Amino acid sequence: ETLLHPSECYKIIIENKYILPYSIRVLLETAVRNCDGFLVKKEDAMNILDWKTKQNNVEVPFYPARVLLQDFTGIPAMVDFAAMREAVKNLGGDPMKVHPACPTDLTVDHSLQIDFSKCAIQNAPNPGGGDLQRPLAKISPHKAQPRKVPCRGQTGCKGPCDAGESSRNSGKFSAQIENTPILCPFHLQPVPEPETVLKNQEVEFGRNRERLQFFKWGSKVFRNVAVIPPGTGMAHQMNLEYLSRVVFEIKDFLYPDSVVGTDSHTTMVNGLGILGWGVGGIETEAVMLGMPVALTLPEVVGCELTGLASPLATSIDVVLSITKQLRQAGVAGKFVEFFGTGVSQLSVADRTTIANMCPEYGAILSFFPVDNVTLKHLKHTGFDKAKLESMEAYLKAVKLFRNNQISSEEPEYTQIIQIDLSSITPYVSGPKRPQDRVAITNMKSDFQACLNEKIGFKGFQIATEKQNDIVPVEYEGNEYRLSHGSVVIAAVISCTNNCNPSVMLAAGLLARKAVEAGLMVKPYIRTSLSPGSGMVTHYLSSSGVLPYLSKLGKFEVVGYGCSTCVGNTAPLPEAIRNAIKQGDLVACRLCDCVRANYLASPPLVVAYAIAGTVNIDFQTEPLGIDPNGKNIYLHDVWPTREELQQVEEEYVISSMFKELKEKMEKGNKRWNFLEAPESVLFPWDLKSTYIRCPSFFDKLAKEPVSLQPIENAHVLLYLGDSVTTDHISPAGSIARNSAAAKYLTNKGLTPREFNSYGARRGNDAVMTRGTFANIKLLNKFIGKPAPKTVHLPSGQMLDVFEAAELYQKEGIPLIILAGKKYGLGSSRDWTAKGPFLLGVKAVIAESYEKIHKGHLIGIGIAPLQFLPGENANVLGLTGKEQFSVSFPQELFPGITLDIKTNTGKVFSVIASFENNVETTIYKHGGILNYVARRFL
Repeated sequence: ETLLHPSECYKIIIENKYILPYSIRVLLETAVRNCDGFLVKKEDAMNILDWKTKQNNVEVPFYPARVLLQDFTGIPAMVDFAAMREAVKNLGGDPMKVHPACPTDLTVDHSLQIDFSKCAIQNAPNPGGGDLQRPLAKISPHKAQPRKVPCRGQTGCKGPCDAGESSRNSGKFSAQIENTPILCPFHLQPVPEPETVLKNQEVEFGRNRERLQFFKWGSKVFRNVAVIPPGTGMAHQMNLEYLSRVVFEIKDFLYPDSVVGTDSHTTMVNGLGILGWGVGGIETEAVMLGMPVALTLPEVVGCELTGLASPLATSIDVVLSITKQLRQAGVAGKFVEFFGTGVSQLSVADRTTIANMCPEYGAILSFFPVDNVTLKHLKHTGFDKAKLESMEAYLKAVKLFRNNQISSEEPEYTQIIQIDLSSITPYVSGPKRPQDRVAITNMKSDFQACLNEKIGFKGFQIATEKQNDIVPVEYEGNEYRLSHGSVVIAAVISCTNNCNPSVMLAAGLLARKAVEAGLMVKPYIRTSLSPGSGMVTHYLSSSGVLPYLSKLGKFEVVGYGCSTCVGNTAPLPEAIRNAIKQGDLVACRLCDCVRANYLASPPLVVAYAIAGTVNIDFQTEPLGIDPNGKNIYLHDVWPTREELQQVEEEYVISSMFKELKEKMEKGNKRWNFLEAPESVLFPWDLKSTYIRCPSFFDKLAKEPVSLQPIENAHVLLYLGDSVTTDHISPAGSIARNSAAAKYLTNKGLTPREFNSYGARRGNDAVMTRGTFANIKLLNKFIGKPAPKTVHLPSGQMLDVFEAAELYQKEGIPLIILAGKKYGLGSSRDWTAKGPFLLGVKAVIAESYEKIHKGHLIGIGIAPLQFLPGENANVLGLTGKEQFSVSFPQELFPGITLDIKTNTGKVFSVIASFENNVETTIYKHGGILNYVARRFL
């Protein structure tokens, strides 16, 4: 009677007069599938079905299909599971039954520190010089030898080599990449990993050996846990490129992929039609323990994309324009869902970039339902045909597949924002400041206006009679004509364009079409190609466009690093410099004699280089003339969006995913050979300062004991309004005079070996000592910011931990007094765990940040709230009293309790529990105890 049969859901959906947004349909599916009458009730599913009237008014549970952890936030959860195994065994249970309930992926991507920063390849030969003698590291013994080519010196690239003209001009290169796409910038052959990478990895494994061994043990003994070792990739990229399923298939049962993660970039996967967002460590651990995430049923803003984007608008133009308009529309705290005819113009790379910008415009997530573009992308990332067919059939059957052709099935939204893609205008920046943007369509008129303006940010003050001056110049045996606006330096760079390959590919495709049309860049223009990484060179090469960049105008790789942008370019030829000075010309780009400095997208840099001037209207004037005397316009050689996406998917995406798959299969030799125990229980090392068995289960009994009163509690801290999680939770470096530093020093460590609180999250002794250790903590007992408090019985001023330790030795329970909005800020697991281990039994505050209040309940701390209009000051409390409170055995949400003080004052508070699930967890002493008893 309490459960909801799926057929009942479908019947209600069919009978509804409105259609749910796709993102809400995913919430509905998880509610129906996980409905158990307790954690998820029929009422919850019905509320989601009635989303249109219940949004913002009810809280619903959400069971994600999987969890994503990075190592800093993941280690406390894994330590808790290891400790839970021990507790279950001590109570006579089977520790082999203790496993995360939800598939969990942990990416070790936060333990790298830059101990070495000198990169051997970053100073490859370029016009500005470089360190040519510094050798590259020898080939690592665990890597396959690269393919042999007749190259001068495998340990130091000296310039153009004898790789052979046939391979150079074959049109498509296919570099053989082993593990990392580091390429020689001149002959595009694999080279050993730079010594910087090898040295940093070596230190990373040495410094974090204990943590890595613990992670490896966990990956062996726990079902549903996969660990991605160091050096593989960042959590959000791995989530997008390797971990995403789109549709889960477990024992012939299909359901949508969804995820919560401890990384703000988790929202990227919404571009693949996977519902997901970033949460705190406590929430992710709760999901691993089999509990749902609580979510206020959100408003869903429909973002309708219409029109055709300008052919000259790059993906970056489109993404930044959409981001700007969403930020202006005010979508904070809401779901955003994209629909309309314009969505199909966006590649998956565009969609994931927009979804990843959620922190920029404040939305919880930006959702792109799965459509044909998504399926095409998945095909190129290695999904087999049978998987894709079943995925498509399933998504269509449950109405989760978006079809552009059926407008009558578009969902209803809270509000609709319309963005006309045709209104997105490509810009360049300049001629002197990057913030001065100029629409491409206005470029010629704007440049001419700059010639007229007085000298300033936008002006050069060139006399009218001299604005059309022509200066002839002889260069390499040919005569050319320079004028105001002539381009003399054109640099294609990708420092800001690595995450989305389309803009660099567009430059390459434009070069190919221009060469095929018989166009060339004038030889006096100093051209260069400076990719942001070896991966950029790799995909330009594998797509076959790199030779055309070279043939068009010597756009050749000069190295990996900043060059032209910061003025690191060789002087112009003397003849060109003299001509510019002779005619007092406003030439374009950057050096001591060039006055106009424009920034443009890579394909526009190539286009202006072909034209040879910025004083051109691309709509009406040709780029050049082909060998037959025919005018060639920009629209003749500009790659279409369809061409670009095809090359991106077939060459770049497939190549990247193939390499990543190979990298995952080969693994990391250091990780593969890392020794780790295989025992059922983790063998805790009592000398370890990184991994320690926490005391959460020390008093665990098979059955929960009756609720115990808090008697004669002292106030550990008397705090004001807006105490944030930064004030509470340990973070950052470990101060040398802190309680944590004293502990580590007593363990024989020097300050150089302290590492950080993040790295030591698996040691509760360190983290407890770092709780409330923020130097900005304002405790009313002290009267100034300091991580201190007063031990009231003795009157001593001590570190917060030292005072709490003294209270615990005396057997005195503790509470915290606080004002409004206690626990503001980002979610952090130790904001609740730390106070609990300090001995805090309750917090009495005027109001709470909702997420933090849930954390307190989840660890077993009672969140008590002053009655409306009351606070410690109004009630005349000094904080030096002793407080007592009793809990009825029939604890229910919102119950009013009486608190007595040793001065005779009595006042009432509200027990701030919102539902029966929270009261049940509190009665068990927190979620860890609750789940441990379920394993028993």
